[in-house]
Amino acid sequence: MPIYALGEHEPTIHPDAWVHPDATVIGNVHLAAHVSVWPQAVLRGDSGEIVIGERTNIQDGTVVHCTDYHPTRIGPDSAVGHNAHIEGAVVGSRCLIASGSVLLNGSVVEDGAVLGAGAVMSFNGHLPARRMALGVPARLREGYEVPEEMVSGIVENYVARIAKYRAGLRRLS
Repeated sequence: MPIYALGEHEPTIHPDAWVHPDATVIGNVHLAAHVSVWPQAVLRGDSGEIVIGERTNIQDGTVVHCTDYHPTRIGPDSAVGHNAHIEGAVVGSRCLIASGSVLLNGSVVEDGAVLGAGAVMSFNGHLPARRMALGVPARLREGYEVPEEMVSGIVENYVARIAKYRAGLRRLS
């Protein structure tokens, strides 16, 4: 797997975390226990810091980046769907940043919130706890509160996949 230092910054990856051999992790990136990073995901901590909390999954094709002014922090027990883009944002715990969504600099997603598939939250956006935002630009889904257990099944599934992939993944060519 391509894990790169950049200058004095080396990624720190907990021994219980798992990074797919085709994912890329560069620079000032910190992965906690049971984090999983899937194929073609790129976590590039070249201009600031990226911190991923325990049991969070970064799914296939996702790009996580940061800036000098905006680190990226994703809390524990969260899921980042396929082909999402997170740039200099803070995501709380038990959140879902769904497939194809974009979360830009200075934005904050509070605990238990969901940024829906394909949604775009522009600079300095705010998604309150246990709320859902959909669309381009992302807007709150009125009258809807995200159930506490909505993300837990996704998180459990990806934590279980770590053992399966450690034990059974083998390259054929």
